[in-house]
Amino acid sequence: MAAPTKVSTAPDPALIAFNRFGLGARPDDRDKLTGDPRGYLKAELRQPDIAMITYDGPAYADLLGSTPAIQASMAARFQRKLDKDMAKAAAKPAMINAPGMEKTAAIPNAGAMPTAPAKAPAPAQPPVAAPTKPATPPVEAILYKAEAQARFDKALKAEVGFVERLVYFWSNHFCVSVAKDNVVRASAGAFEREAIRPFVLGRFADMLTAVERHPAMLFYLDNQQSVGPDSRAGKNRQRGLNENLAREILELHTLGVGSGYTQADVTSFARILTGWTMAGREGRLGEPGSSVFNANAHEPGDAVLLGKTYPGGGMGQAEAALDDIARHPATAQHIATKLARHFIADDPPAAAVARLAKVFTKNDGNLRALAATLIDMPEAWSTPLDKMRSPFDYVAAVRRAAGPGPANDPGQSLAWLNALGEPLWQPPGPNGFSDQADSWASAEGMKVRLDIAWQAARQVKDIGNPDDMLDALIGPSASPETRQEIARAESKQQGLALLLMAPEFQRR
Repeated sequence: MAAPTKVSTAPDPALIAFNRFGLGARPDDRDKLTGDPRGYLKAELRQPDIAMITYDGPAYADLLGSTPAIQASMAARFQRKLDKDMAKAAAKPAMINAPGMEKTAAIPNAGAMPTAPAKAPAPAQPPVAAPTKPATPPVEAILYKAEAQARFDKALKAEVGFVERLVYFWSNHFCVSVAKDNVVRASAGAFEREAIRPFVLGRFADMLTAVERHPAMLFYLDNQQSVGPDSRAGKNRQRGLNENLAREILELHTLGVGSGYTQADVTSFARILTGWTMAGREGRLGEPGSSVFNANAHEPGDAVLLGKTYPGGGMGQAEAALDDIARHPATAQHIATKLARHFIADDPPAAAVARLAKVFTKNDGNLRALAATLIDMPEAWSTPLDKMRSPFDYVAAVRRAAGPGPANDPGQSLAWLNALGEPLWQPPGPNGFSDQADSWASAEGMKVRLDIAWQAARQVKDIGNPDDMLDALIGPSASPETRQEIARAESKQQGLALLLMAPEFQRR
């Protein structure tokens, strides 16, 4: 099946608000815009703590902070090792003497000496079957599933979902991957809740520091393995630098490729970041699973980064460097380009990028001001909706349009994301998932979307008139071809499935 035809005409403002900025309309949402979609989007930005996920009720009982989540993973790993060792020991064949014989000391030149017959062995007893234990999912899987459900719930409850889209943008920008290790699998959701959501409308510099100090990021990019060569630990253990965190901060998180930093800057920054680590299970450096500073692993002395000298002084050296990098003109340009690409077009207008970069610099990286600037940009409302929705955006839009699916069970939605090539919190690399429209527009991907549309439509018990749903979800931007296809549907389920596959529904 070919990718849906791009919608080339300028859509109505309500569709832009819900599709370009948000997570898609729900059947009763369009009337809420009251003719002022820009104002409705800005109202989200003014709501206090709108990005936060709260621990309300038993549905979120399995949500943990990153430190207890990592501790649970560490304990589970230790127990699995114990169980494996015990199973190995039990599998070793026992050395048993032959019946009727017992060991005697060797006597030179002595013949065989009779011994008293040994007690006859007791008759074998039939083995007693161990009670069958119900299969319990690994603790990491339980935590991952709970975090996924909380994220889906948040997406469904959002009015428009602009702030949620910002959360997903920054979570992908500062990504970690659960494929790395169970430590990350247990803490990826907590990482998003602790290092992204509290700062999504705050200062970029604050988010940057929170992200790079978070144990999930330190573990994901191997900074717990990085030791200053001239530090006490480096001299004693003959261990050296790991440059992963330093390189990805400069290349992906802040300045961007081609911004002028050198390999010498990467190495120097790696030295500055030594000592930033995660406490291990033994707790020698601090509470297990927490972010700590190991002074013994920190490279001593001054360091030069991007032409500036940072005096030695422990973890404050890296904090000062991060603060300066967050304010660097190249960082403003890099962030502005990525935001414009995400919300406007794959090849964003240069004027839009320049405006965002200027606001970023003028407001000291204030992300609320940056989001408001996006809303006010003429390009955001005049550019056709040509970008394909990412898998998560599509699944969220389907759920908002057709219903949430199985209650308190994100399994089907997670399976959809896997099939679409965007498994939750599992990007292919530190650069995150692609934000280019064509990355999600393959023939195979469209076939999977068709299957998802049919599955979602079949799960809706009480489907209204698909034509009315078309007006509610897409409105006047629906093409004559789309209206005709849905009007000719043989059933309400087929009509809803066709709506969920319509080009106007697929594009943002």
